[in-house]
Amino acid sequence: MISYHSHIVCIDVSVREALKKLDVLASDAILFLTDDCNTLLGSLTDGDFRRGFIKGLDLEDHLSKFLQPNPKFIQQGKYVFKEIKELRDKFFTVFPVVNAEMKIINVINFKHQKSYLPIDALIMAGGRGERLKPLTDHTPKPLLPVGGKPIIEHNLDRLNDYGIDDIWISVNYLGNQLVDYFKDGSEKDLRINYVWEDNPLGTAGALGLVENFIHDHVLLMNSDLLTNIDFEELFLFFEEQDADIVVACIPYQVNVPYAVMETKDKQITGFKEKPTYTHYSNAGIYLMKKEIIDEIPRNEFFNATDLMEQLIQKGKKIVAFPLMGYWLDIGKHEDYSKAQEDIKYIKF
Repeated sequence: MISYHSHIVCIDVSVREALKKLDVLASDAILFLTDDCNTLLGSLTDGDFRRGFIKGLDLEDHLSKFLQPNPKFIQQGKYVFKEIKELRDKFFTVFPVVNAEMKIINVINFKHQKSYLPIDALIMAGGRGERLKPLTDHTPKPLLPVGGKPIIEHNLDRLNDYGIDDIWISVNYLGNQLVDYFKDGSEKDLRINYVWEDNPLGTAGALGLVENFIHDHVLLMNSDLLTNIDFEELFLFFEEQDADIVVACIPYQVNVPYAVMETKDKQITGFKEKPTYTHYSNAGIYLMKKEIIDEIPRNEFFNATDLMEQLIQKGKKIVAFPLMGYWLDIGKHEDYSKAQEDIKYIKF
């Protein structure tokens, strides 16, 4: 995928140089013009140049004479998914994302990514991976390779596919290796920050260490999952249910090989012949309203299950999202072996 920087050009470059950049972009040919501070000033396409040349402009004229001054854009932390859907439905395939100062921080391209969701993500990557020893003696579990790249990188790439590009990674055991590997995320057009757990804080405690989440929705997920979950489906389900928190769940069926009696007050009221019961297991993926994080104690061990129990007691709406795609929790050696085989066939 072309880096979003390829779409950005300073307004003071020559017309010839801008045309060369458009030629390299081919079918994605649109440029976003900025000043020296990376502030969005306008856009340029082949059509803008053609119209300028028809009016008598030439290669020696300043780019400002060709630009379209009102390009479509969205502002980080200030948009709703409805705006993204409308742009996508109207075939605006490439457009910039700007921060509060109108500086370009990303360029969305729906030819290469599925969505752009208004979500921050925190990935839990601080565990020791005891059950995968000796593989984790010198390598943190999230960096163990599956199909040629680390487990956690599959999750980062999946998040990036859905436009979730503001990411925090919670680290502890051998955390410097994760920082050295991903750095600030810019190589993937992500913005990655790190949350250091001086002491283990459970599966949700690290949420309380982040004070600068940007969006109104926060995704919490384990780093050792291999999944092709559709994050847009998850988000739309969240909105449809008007939930405080949605928990992705794995349907698990139990087949009873006998007739089961239905009773009431010890009286038999009926039979079910060899019934199948469906239960749901926690998939380690949670989408929540940002204000829910206020429920989490600071610098204390706190699991996601503790959070859910606390919210249930307060009457908050917690909803299960059945995850129908592929999902594997890589916790044991047999799981790791299965992941190495499954990755050959998973459709991402």
